[in-house]
Amino acid sequence: MDFPSAALVGWSRAQFALTAIYHWFFVPLTLGLTWIVAIMHTIYVKTGSKDWEKITKFWMKLLGVNFAIGVATGIILEFEFGTNWSNYSWFVGDIFGAPLAIEGILAFFMEATFVAIMFFGWGRVSKGLHVVSSWLTALGTNLSAIWILVANAWMQHPVGMHFNPDTARNEMSNFLAVALNTTAVTKFLHVISQAYLLSGFFVMGISAWYLLRNREVRFAKKSMIVGSTFALLAGLWILFTADIHARDVFQTQPMKFAAMEGVYKGKPGASSVVFGIVNPHKKPGDNQPDYVFAIRIPKLLSILATHKANGYVPGIDDLLYGDKVYTKQFEEGGYIPVEEKLKRGQLALQALKEYKQAKENGDEATAQTALQAFEKYSKYLGYGYFSKPEEIVPPVATVAYSFHLMVLFGFFFIFMAIIMWILALRDKLENKNKFWLWLTFISLFLTFLTSELGWVTAEVGRQPWAITELLPVKIATSHLSVGSVKLTFFLFLIIFTLLLIAEVGIMVNVIKKGPQLEEN
Repeated sequence: MDFPSAALVGWSRAQFALTAIYHWFFVPLTLGLTWIVAIMHTIYVKTGSKDWEKITKFWMKLLGVNFAIGVATGIILEFEFGTNWSNYSWFVGDIFGAPLAIEGILAFFMEATFVAIMFFGWGRVSKGLHVVSSWLTALGTNLSAIWILVANAWMQHPVGMHFNPDTARNEMSNFLAVALNTTAVTKFLHVISQAYLLSGFFVMGISAWYLLRNREVRFAKKSMIVGSTFALLAGLWILFTADIHARDVFQTQPMKFAAMEGVYKGKPGASSVVFGIVNPHKKPGDNQPDYVFAIRIPKLLSILATHKANGYVPGIDDLLYGDKVYTKQFEEGGYIPVEEKLKRGQLALQALKEYKQAKENGDEATAQTALQAFEKYSKYLGYGYFSKPEEIVPPVATVAYSFHLMVLFGFFFIFMAIIMWILALRDKLENKNKFWLWLTFISLFLTFLTSELGWVTAEVGRQPWAITELLPVKIATSHLSVGSVKLTFFLFLIIFTLLLIAEVGIMVNVIKKGPQLEEN
């Protein structure tokens, strides 16, 4: 079977990753900052305070800069499914396109309408309509995020579809199953809580910068109270969403879960690595240790994955080669060796080929026999494109380090939110607390890094699948020349970098200028 060259697949992945990384610099800030602005706007309308009017206008201005550039990168990201991943779009376009279409409608009709009123309605519409537009803008952006994450979650855990052997495409059979996919629900809750945490620290970090320079002190203190409260609530919410999302990954993508923890040999009562160095020489099936060095908490991984202290957590080797101890029946439950899945996948591909040939030749009897054989093994179709079990293991070190750094930073941000919330409420944010102010300012940048680490964990951990156990990345690309993909990669790199520099530059100028209260 002929596959696209490794170079084409690699550059196509690199281009999509580049676009996604840049896009996600803007998205989480929009998702959370819209709510923060709506809260501030409401306080202003309720109190009539000029301070809160100035606060609302300042943060709304920064939101506007971020919102505009985020939309530009998002449009390019969606177009890449057609340009660079046409086989993927053909194979699952009926399913994947539905939530994206809904997102586009919501984004256009709801966000575009109320964003305009929110930004340009000062003195032009009633205060009541104006503040409602702020809340509806926040609601619209978050509704858009739901459908984007539904589409992404379907790639992680495909449900609600059936394969049509006549067209060789997957078609949606149950929209509610796709929309209410457990992975979609847990992923949305976790991603949105992370976005809110980042937005809270954005407000906290800039407020800390003003306080360190003894500028706009009243403005900064009031903003810090709102930002730290928002970040603290988001951080506490993350503790809940991280638990349910991790359990969903364990149940639906056990290979990713094993890579996140760097576990090769599963067992009951598995410990969790708090800090460690992944063994760079470790290979599936060998007897080398998973980690060169590791600090572990006994039984914690089993508790997180199964909510049982002695629950069984399979490792990479168990998932690849099967586990006779914990597999009660080969066909029902347990972990079927990947080698067997590869054989079944190849049988499915062969049966599909025979079915299409028989249909073309008008041989209905042979076609029905081939179709029955295909349906028997159809769930393993994607495995037929691999030649050995080890090919389905994601880059363990990348996934494990990304995951553990994300977790460590997450706890650090919760700790910082608690500290700054207490200091803000006690009105102790003067220069004598420079250490905490500087740490808050630095944390602003770390939240963006942590946000990207979460997506590295999710997307690299899914490899080598474009759609888990359904479509390998290596057959999902378009038939393009490597040179054209390279060219557009570097063009996008330049354009996106200029956009990021432009956004940061505009925001820095706005921040240096400081909050001002213009006449309406």
